Amino acid sequence: MSVLKDSRHQKIPLKEIEMATKNFQECIGKGGYGMVYKGELLFDGKPTTVAVKRLNEQFGQGLKEFLIEIQLLTSQNHPNLISLIGYCDEGKEKIIVYEYAEHGSLDQYLRRNNTIYALTWLERLKICVDAARGLNHLHYHVGKHQTVIHRDIKSSNILLDHNWVAKISDLGLSKLSLSGLDRSAVVSHACGTRGYCEPEYFSTGIVKKESDVYSFGMVLYEVFCGKLCLVDDGTGFLLSGPLAKDYYLKKKVSEIVDPGVRAQMSLESMNKFATTAYYCLHDDRGQRPTMDLVAKELDELLQIQVLYIKFS
Repeated sequence: MSVLKDSRHQKIPLKEIEMATKNFQECIGKGGYGMVYKGELLFDGKPTTVAVKRLNEQFGQGLKEFLIEIQLLTSQNHPNLISLIGYCDEGKEKIIVYEYAEHGSLDQYLRRNNTIYALTWLERLKICVDAARGLNHLHYHVGKHQTVIHRDIKSSNILLDHNWVAKISDLGLSKLSLSGLDRSAVVSHACGTRGYCEPEYFSTGIVKKESDVYSFGMVLYEVFCGKLCLVDDGTGFLLSGPLAKDYYLKKKVSEIVDPGVRAQMSLESMNKFATTAYYCLHDDRGQRPTMDLVAKELDELLQIQVLYIKFS
């Protein structure tokens, strides 16, 4: 076990990280940045489990993303954003240490062949509310006239802690822009993940907060359908933005809802959730709701579901 001093954003020696992870023994994930390992540090005198993300430039992301993520997480503190504990920058080693999300990422629970744990509809709604609040914080509450555009919102970047609280993670591709001054758009090379990435961003190279809203809409439909975007699970239904919108417009969303939670839903809950997700995916950026509104609508649905359970 390694010892971490009081500073939550301390530079941690490589030797301590190697001790904490038993020389990077237990890999718990892999992403565009590199491998993620489980470790244990002493924090405020208590053994603390942590997640350790180690840069491997062969994976496609590198020093720029490393610095962006440290900068953004150091300046933010929100219950629905993953917390930064420390980092290491020694020679070629670029490592970020985060709080450990015991239940892993949301995508693990959105497969029809999931055997880990079956999320109820109420639990799914709580997770969506949490994630919406985290993304809303990035869009509107990081600083005066500032907004953070995540650019890679997807279910695998929504982590779940020991209490199933959802936290937005992986800010390495994020862009900081000015808001409220007609300068809220950022021109950049399109990045993100196929299926979640807004088509307009790919075609124009211009990313805005509404681009994140589109991606979040895809996550909502994944939660609704119990399927991952563009993943063939052998059922013959390949979830995509255009297909989800088509089912909504044809008033056939009951045909794509996850059968594992359909019986737990009220009709109102099912229809309103599908409507919120649909408008997040709207072709016209101007017609998409803000994340503040999405969070409020999802929270209202959560309360409706609580009452539905209570009186059913």
